[in-house]
Amino acid sequence: MKVYERLMAYAKPYGKFIIPFFFFTIISVFFNVFQFALIIPLLNFLFDPINTADAAKYASMPEFHLTGNYFKDIFYHLIYQYKTTNPVYALYFLAGMIVVAVVMTNFFRFLAQQCLLGARTLLVKRLREALFTKINDLHLGYFTKEHKGDLLSRLNGDVYAIESVAGSSIEVVFKEPYMLIGYFVALFLISAKLMLFTLVIIPISAVGIAAVTKRLKKEAQDVQSSMGRMLTLMDETLMGMRIIRSFNATPFVLHRFSLENDFYRKASLEGFKRRELAPAFSEASGVFVVACILVYGGSLVLNSDSNLQASSFIAFIAIFSQVIRPAKAIVVAITNIQQGQAAGERIIELLDKPIEINDKPNAIPLERFQREVVFENVSFRYGDKPVLKNISFRMEKGRKIALVGPSGVGKSTIADLIPRFYEPTQGSVTIDGVDVSDYTMESLRKQMSFVTQEIILFNDTIFNNIALGQPDARLEDVIAAAKVANAHAFIMDTEDGYNTNIGDRGIRLSGGQRQRLSIARAVFKKPSILILDEATSALDVESEKSVQEALNNLMEGRTTLVIAHRLSTIKEADEILIMEGGEIVERGNHYDLLNRTGSIYKRLNSMQVVLQ
Repeated sequence: MKVYERLMAYAKPYGKFIIPFFFFTIISVFFNVFQFALIIPLLNFLFDPINTADAAKYASMPEFHLTGNYFKDIFYHLIYQYKTTNPVYALYFLAGMIVVAVVMTNFFRFLAQQCLLGARTLLVKRLREALFTKINDLHLGYFTKEHKGDLLSRLNGDVYAIESVAGSSIEVVFKEPYMLIGYFVALFLISAKLMLFTLVIIPISAVGIAAVTKRLKKEAQDVQSSMGRMLTLMDETLMGMRIIRSFNATPFVLHRFSLENDFYRKASLEGFKRRELAPAFSEASGVFVVACILVYGGSLVLNSDSNLQASSFIAFIAIFSQVIRPAKAIVVAITNIQQGQAAGERIIELLDKPIEINDKPNAIPLERFQREVVFENVSFRYGDKPVLKNISFRMEKGRKIALVGPSGVGKSTIADLIPRFYEPTQGSVTIDGVDVSDYTMESLRKQMSFVTQEIILFNDTIFNNIALGQPDARLEDVIAAAKVANAHAFIMDTEDGYNTNIGDRGIRLSGGQRQRLSIARAVFKKPSILILDEATSALDVESEKSVQEALNNLMEGRTTLVIAHRLSTIKEADEILIMEGGEIVERGNHYDLLNRTGSIYKRLNSMQVVLQ
């Protein structure tokens, strides 16, 4: 239950929900028990003649005394008054009291449920926000190891499972025990002997129910994990539909999905079987207990030495039949809690993931980039795999540095170390002589803009994509950024101009248009440091020309780190760093490297000239 204690903390403060809920529940329990207690006087009224002793006892209004018998005596006084004068009025009175008791029971039950709705919705809201915040705080390396579908499953499926538990089981935990207590008190007042017999019989059913619900948690874990894998398959299929169809891989994809879907079905089926078996077993055992009570209680009624009247025994049976409902609800809640615990553990596991990259307690803001970015003997590894080895270079303000080399040598990793997407394993990255880890991440990243090969756009308007993260942006500033990126003309040709929705990942735009939009976004931020990661490598020649012109406008006067495969785009770089095996093996400008004997850069340049 520690999992639920952690999760329920997100619904604090409990007082404004629990106190009124407790108050309304107690009143509801009172009227619920009272409506069944009315069976005794009703049966006595219908089937028992007026005897002299009762007539004398209830003929006058009883004297006040603060006990339950005082209110009982007033009630019977009214009944006998009606019964002796006009029996029909007594019947009206009893029927009216039953109606009032039922109405009041349901009215206060409704008020109690309304109190819990606030706690339920607040819990889910805060829990989902905590998960989403945690995901945004985790370092980028986490997302290279985890399936996106599994994260979506935790955000949606697992939170929904907790919401279901919060909506039903929490109410049961706080309400049904009071209902049981109220019923048992009433049963004890009717017949203590019969009540003790009942308490001996009831634990028999509890043992069987515990055995049934024991494996629910394991099966729920299998279901949630399978759902995460299915979401991953769905996402990959939707994103790669063109490739899947061009390679006639649809049957293969369908087979993979069918296998996972069948596993989900089987795991769900086992869970459903056990979940339905628990209340069924509870109800059957309840009938068994009622049968035992009928035999034992009936013998007490037939025994002339017993004080148990037939009307009291019938009321006992009627009230005990109501005990089965909250008992069954508690059983169902236990099964839901077992299933919800698996989802809760997956949520807690994500919430407890350590945030490996965070602001230091004494971090300072980077107000303005003034001099240089310096890599000094920087090494980095992914787990046990070394990626960078003793990287050292200086990127002075206003200069353009280019990184060249085959895929997988660590070029993008170098770019990711500057904004602290990752931390170096050894060495340091400094800006203006201060280690980047000593700056606040918000102020550090505020100085930078990124334009990458993978174009990330959002299903929103052109305006909001350019002014990303700045809801108070002015239209004239967005237009100015678009003009620098050579994007204004095509934007004005769209249906609604800057208010045009570009679809999922900008699917309504061409590749060159999407890239120029991402450049406009970088321009709008007015960065001091610009990082271009193969920004034109995926474009055709015509699109590359317009995008390269936009990039040249963007780079003008800015400190720039360029990662490029096409060497023609970096001829004007102040320094070119050639990388192999995670190390810098050559450095110099374009013309120096071309004139250097045996230069790797010269060989790469010659190969690209031949291929063009």
